[in-house]
This record gives sequence, C-alpha cells and structure tokens, in this order.
Amino acid sequence: MNTKHADVVIIGAGLTGLSLAYYLKKNGRSPLILEKSDKPGGVINTQSEHGFIYESGPNTGVLANKEIALLFDELKDLCTLETGNRDSKKRYILKNGRWEALPSGLFSALSTPLFTLKDKLRILGEPFRKPGSDPDESVADMVVRRLGKSYLDYAVDPFISGIYAGDPARLVTKYALPKLYALEHNYGSFIKGSVKKSREKKSDDEKKATREVFSVTGGLGNLINALVSKIGPDSILSGISDLKTEYSKPGFSIILSTPDGQHNNILTSDVISTVGSYCLPGIFPFLSSETLSPILDLEYAGVVQVMLGYKKWNGMPLDAFGGLVPSREKREILGILFPSAIFKDRAPEDGALLSVFLGGIKNKAVIGKSDNEIINIVLNEIKKTMMGNNSPDLLEIFRYEHAIPQYEKSTGQRLEALKKTEEQNKGLILAGNIRDGIGMADRVRQARNISDMLVIGK
Repeated sequence: MNTKHADVVIIGAGLTGLSLAYYLKKNGRSPLILEKSDKPGGVINTQSEHGFIYESGPNTGVLANKEIALLFDELKDLCTLETGNRDSKKRYILKNGRWEALPSGLFSALSTPLFTLKDKLRILGEPFRKPGSDPDESVADMVVRRLGKSYLDYAVDPFISGIYAGDPARLVTKYALPKLYALEHNYGSFIKGSVKKSREKKSDDEKKATREVFSVTGGLGNLINALVSKIGPDSILSGISDLKTEYSKPGFSIILSTPDGQHNNILTSDVISTVGSYCLPGIFPFLSSETLSPILDLEYAGVVQVMLGYKKWNGMPLDAFGGLVPSREKREILGILFPSAIFKDRAPEDGALLSVFLGGIKNKAVIGKSDNEIINIVLNEIKKTMMGNNSPDLLEIFRYEHAIPQYEKSTGQRLEALKKTEEQNKGLILAGNIRDGIGMADRVRQARNISDMLVIGK
C-alpha cells in the first residue's frame, strides 16, 4: 500500500470541491481532490452533438452573490461569463393550458390573469401585515399569509418546482428561501424590504451580484475546465473506489483504490466532504449512526431531464427564459427551459434547444418510468403546450435520483448535527449542498468561506 501525506483533502470534484481547491491553492495551500467519477465536474457536464450544445446537468446559474461574480472575474482568461439574452427575461406560467407571462411591472401585475382580483387588491396591504412568529413556517404558509392563495398557486409553487422540484408546503422559508425570510423579519414586509434593500449602498463587488441568469460561452463545462486548469490536474485523483476515512487524533487516514488497482493511504489533518448525505456512512464509518441520523434525514427530489433539439423549430416563438407548470395544472412535467433562447449558439439557426424537467417531490414515480414512457410524456406535452409537432433531431434523457436536497423542517436538526460532528472531529468539515444553499452561487460562496476559515486557521 502506498502511503503519502496531503495538506488538505477534498472529497468530491463538483463545483464546491473545485472552487474550494482553487481558493485554497490561491492562498498557499496544497489541496488534493478525490473523485469517484472518471472526470471532475459533478453534475455539470456540457455536451455537443448534431449542432447543439447542451447541459446534462444544471442549465443555468444566477449571479446571486459577489463570490460567483468575482470567481468569473478571476477566471476570465480561461472562460467567458455569458449572461442571458435580454429578450429571455420573460418567464411563462401555464394556466388553463395557456402560457401567461409573469408580471414584470405594475400594469402587467394588474392585468395578468394569473392572480385573482382579491389578491391583487390584497397585496396593497402587504407592507402593513405583521411578521410571522413561526421560525419553521413553510413557504406556502408564508406566501398565503402575506400575498394570497393565487400568488402561491401561480407564482411561488411553480418557482419552487423550478428551483427545488419541491413542495412549498414542506419547504421551510428560513432555510429554503432565506432572502425572502429576511425581507419580512428584518424589514417587516416583502415590499418594504425590497425597496429599502434597493436603496442600500453597495460596494463595487456587491454590485456585480446582478441576479442575472448566466452560463459560460460554450457551456458550463468550460467553467469546470478553467477551475481544473487553475488547480492543476495532478491535484485531482479521479475514478477512485473503496474510499474510507479513519479518524485518529490529530488527523485522518484515507484508504482508497485507484483505477489501476493500487491501494493508497493518504494522511492529512483536514478533510472536507462535499458529497451528498447518503454517501457519508460509507466514507466516514467512524461516525456513529446516532451522529449521522439527523443528517441522513435529508430528503432529495429525484428529477428526470430530457433534452430536445430541433434543427427546424415549428412551434410557438421561444421569446422567454422558459415556462413553469404549477402543481394545480395537473400536468406531467415541472417545466420547460429554452436554452437556445437564453444563450448564443446552443442550436442551429432557426432551430431550438429545449430542456424539459419531470418528477420532483410531488411526482416521485416518474424517475422509475421507462425511457419510452418518458419520451411519450414529453413529446405529448411539447405538442400540447408548445405547439411543436415535428420530431426532435436530438433527444437525450438524464436521470438524477438525488438531484436536489429539500430544506424542510428537519433542516435545523441537520445543521445542529453537522456543527456538533465537526466540533467532535477536529479537521473534518461536512459541506456541499447539504447546507448553505443549492445554487451554483451558493456553492462558490461556501467554498470561499471554508477556504478563508482554513487559511486563517493555519
């Protein structure tokens, strides 16, 4: 068995792990990433086929914080940030079989058929309603209390389907939508909070968090390539198996097998896990079932993504970011994104690239359906909702059993268990999307915070 020492070991080469390694190396540390897949990137994977550039994982991100914007500034010599086309800012919501645009201003808010007249008038009183007192209030309860049922049904419910593939009645606002929670509890109102925050002075770096939708020229895979280039491929061990970690104060011993059949023992003082909660028992057998139980309670939404490419699109105009489907519409899809309308060169001229999502917490059975069943569902929905009746030139199906963690009522106990576990096992950090948010911007911010903590700690 080969034994070697490593400064810092990161388990998982997704966006969190790669960003963390990048920041650590930038600050003088020597990270080593361990990855079970044969290449880095996690679920981020750009593919090119038949004139289409498509993602088999996340299609877009949001410039939601300064950390993700600054990362792109630092990587600009290796990859180019691409924000969504101005024409794609429109969002559609399906109601009674028709796509209706989400309101973008006062007039459209008053004229939209998405919300009831009662709720349109009721929103005028939102700034004067008392904040809620339940720290575990669900997204659904908060929205109904402050805005009304139609806003839940035809704005927030489809939004939650698009972000979490989840159920707003189960997601807890404080954890799932912390910025929305903060508007009420810091300012007393969504509307007052939004107005006051828009007037707050921001640093030049904070101004870069424009909340624009983004990708990378040529696909998100080029962001992964850029990070790997900065980190150095020698700092990433891919295709590993039989990974187990032993804790022996004051450090860790990590046993693993490499693709060439060699057995390795890596000794280190710091281990950062960025993998899903369901992987933790196998990787950290020294953690008791009692310790892990609150962490393993985390539920994941399973999602099926179907990519459709048309060299000649004959359906409705693709003049939006995409369309989301409210639960009450009783359709078999969560929504459809229009990547070729958002970003350049994703489909041939006069063609279209669509990304259709199915499954989620409310329709768990979809992920177990056969390819033929899924294809029939998707093509039928495209015909009904998008008026597209020609056969696609590209059709790819991707299944993700553990696609999106659900920040439900158990989140508080999970966060407490994570904190306690790290306190009892010095040098161990359990990170990734099991905490601190699920978006790409959240992953980069978490990575930067952990890097700062480790560098300052040393």
